[in-house]
Amino acid sequence: MHIDIVQGDITEQVVDVIVNAANPSLLGGGGVDGAIHAAAGPRLLAECRRLLATSHPDGLSTGLAVATGAGNLKARWVIHTAGPNRHVGQVNPKVLANCYINSLYAANHLEATSIAFPAIGAGACGWDPAQAADIAAHAIIGWFETYAHSTSIHKVTMVALQPEVEAEFHRAFDTPLSDMRLVHGH
Repeated sequence: MHIDIVQGDITEQVVDVIVNAANPSLLGGGGVDGAIHAAAGPRLLAECRRLLATSHPDGLSTGLAVATGAGNLKARWVIHTAGPNRHVGQVNPKVLANCYINSLYAANHLEATSIAFPAIGAGACGWDPAQAADIAAHAIIGWFETYAHSTSIHKVTMVALQPEVEAEFHRAFDTPLSDMRLVHGH
């Protein structure tokens, strides 16, 4: 597995899958969610409305992940995951970890080879960037330790909008790993 850590705009990433830190309504919102919906265009919103009309009538449960097409984005798919909101008492780190784990499962199901994650939870959901980065690193590394032999995914890009979040990703992913190759890049 190859990990890149970059500062930039997730909507500009050239990968099979970009992960959306989605509003549970699936209808767009602020931050990463709003940027992805704006860049993807109306096809993404139409697919999200279809999900609401069929498989997710109550919206997306926190920690789960669901895939749609990517509309006008460079990616092939968008995986939407609703992060836990600390401001309303959703403080279980396992739920935040599940956002990463379930997104990886969904990407693997699509046979994607590359995936880009934002700092799920570190924006409007109120998670401390250092804690959010630690949870992301632990979840992603743990998933690959289990599924490295059977996954189609070979590249993970961690995308931070702010330099301080990028620094936390570098710190969190800078751990010795037994059978994985980590490459930090800009």
